[in-house]
Amino acid sequence: MTRSYQPQRDRLEEERTLFARLARERTPDARNAIFERFKPLALQLARRYSHGHDVEDIEQVAAMGLVKAIDRFDTSRGLAFSSFAVPTIAGEVKRYLRDHAWSVRVPREVQETYIRLDRATEDLTTQLGRPPTAAELAERIGGTIEAVLEARQAVTARRAVSLDQPTRRDGEADALGTFVGIDEPGFEAAEQSALLGSLLSDLTYRERLILHLRFVDDLTQREIGELVGLSQMQVSRVLRGSIAQLQETADR
Repeated sequence: MTRSYQPQRDRLEEERTLFARLARERTPDARNAIFERFKPLALQLARRYSHGHDVEDIEQVAAMGLVKAIDRFDTSRGLAFSSFAVPTIAGEVKRYLRDHAWSVRVPREVQETYIRLDRATEDLTTQLGRPPTAAELAERIGGTIEAVLEARQAVTARRAVSLDQPTRRDGEADALGTFVGIDEPGFEAAEQSALLGSLLSDLTYRERLILHLRFVDDLTQREIGELVGLSQMQVSRVLRGSIAQLQETADR
């Protein structure tokens, strides 16, 4: 049991050593040592948000976010640097994306909510030492949980995919538009979606929300727990119970 925690302790000890050196020397070399240690984390986050954007630009923004995280990190709070760096880097990337034009029309109210939400996320993360839940964000911006989730979802509308965008099929490059107008399996999906909608009406709002975050937004159980204020185990139980109830209702 003790050995399973050793890697984490080693990482924390490495972080303390790196930041102790930075506090003692205050040199570019000491700062760069921390940057190089966590650069892979910044690049990983950049790739996560780079869909539809120039990945090199996003990587540069993520690197600047890492530098800011290094400069702002307070070692006296006893937190792992990564828990502070991740939301700081993500915040920089989101701000960069926010400053670019939305290619799909999104209501101004939703855009403004997203901007306030982005700032509130960074402030609360610094105060709490962890990513805030949707409820905490809603309270901070004076809105509802639904508005928070809607604003987060709206960010995916920043870039439209061109029908001229090349795709590969059987080793040949074809424009995405060439696939428009063929037999559309989406009709069947729409029917299934309508059926699912009627089944979901038997679930509570929280159960529907957790199912949406897991199977539509593709969040992990840990990420869902952080958003709705539950533990990962509680999220897992809600998912299992909700799916079982849906199956039971569908078999009637």
